Amino acid sequence: MGKTLAEKILSEKSQGDAHSGAFVVAKVDLVFAQDTTGPLTVREFQTSGFKRLANPEKTVLFLDHAAPSPNQQLSADHILLRQFSRQSGCLIFDVGEGVCHQLVAESLAKPGDVIVGADSHTVTAGALGAFATGMGSSDVAVAFGLGKTWLKVPETIKVVVSGSFPEGVSAKDLALHLIGQLGADGATYKALEFGGDSVVKMSIPGRLTIASMAVEAGAKVGLFPSDEVTQDYLAEQGRSDHYQPVSPDADASYEKIINIDVSRLEPMVSQPHAVDNTALARQLKGIEIQQVFIGTCTNGRLEDLAVAATILKGKKRHPDTRLIVAPASREVLLGAIEAGYIATLLEAGAVILPPGCGACLGLHQGVLADGESCLSTANRNFKGRMGNPDAFIYLGSPATAAATAITGEITDPREVM
Repeated sequence: MGKTLAEKILSEKSQGDAHSGAFVVAKVDLVFAQDTTGPLTVREFQTSGFKRLANPEKTVLFLDHAAPSPNQQLSADHILLRQFSRQSGCLIFDVGEGVCHQLVAESLAKPGDVIVGADSHTVTAGALGAFATGMGSSDVAVAFGLGKTWLKVPETIKVVVSGSFPEGVSAKDLALHLIGQLGADGATYKALEFGGDSVVKMSIPGRLTIASMAVEAGAKVGLFPSDEVTQDYLAEQGRSDHYQPVSPDADASYEKIINIDVSRLEPMVSQPHAVDNTALARQLKGIEIQQVFIGTCTNGRLEDLAVAATILKGKKRHPDTRLIVAPASREVLLGAIEAGYIATLLEAGAVILPPGCGACLGLHQGVLADGESCLSTANRNFKGRMGNPDAFIYLGSPATAAATAITGEITDPREVM
């Protein structure tokens, strides 16, 4: 019997026959934590009796969630992580470098890797053909010390994507459509494996968007094959030697297969307070939005800023709607400056935040007031997610976000394109 992508990678890393339902101990190729989970991870590592990191060069800390720090305690946590990096020899990406998941994709993740991180959106690296999954700080601390972890091999749901995206529709709309179809727990501890002719044509930024949101359906991982698109991306990042082809076997066995024709999709929006509470953007016209946020590990890449800048060029944000933009990394910010996107966004009335998570998790840089609504390109809209349980978060694509910033209400981007 052939193997799925998850089974193939875990078989290789456990040096055994990994099949769905089995338990394996797998070598970890990359392990990381960020500044909200990292302090607990470091303290767990220190109190668990470990004397040194198993692989310092494959252990990474990121200062991205509260960057720059908004308060005394978080600043102290940053000092703790910097000191641990100096003492242990692990890598650290400091304030302003960008979101951990974007940096992992740009610089660290390789096809066929097993990656664990103390952050649920570690799944983003599945876009490059890596088995990447989030874990609690205690489990990540053990991976720090041992360089391996135990896993139950997940069953796999195959998502076959066909057709061409219509104007105004993107990978984010596909992800929201799928989550609305599966439900927030429809893929709990499953692998979502993506294939089909649309995937073959899909850019790495599009794949990263979808992989990032796999966990919003409960998935353990969201996996894409490693192919020529992956190879070209790694070459652009100066990492050609990190490429290897990774694909499922033709006779792999799946729990079920879902077929989606993207040519039939429309712009989608998730409504408060659940990602699977989806509707067509055009059905929500008239809902006033006080803040639009474009960024995060889901849609803060150069391709996303290009879409927003194209729609906003020569236009202004609605006077009652704030527009906040956070590039996902320093590389993205530099690229957006060079391409003129940042100038276009500033001229449209946007506020540009430093590379990082920004308003996504509600620590700073865009906390909502009571009763306010935000249209965000993030992956999560739980009650209180952006810092205020009395506010409302809608999720959409960069195109939908840009269109909404212009009109001041949820808007199907095709109306303004």
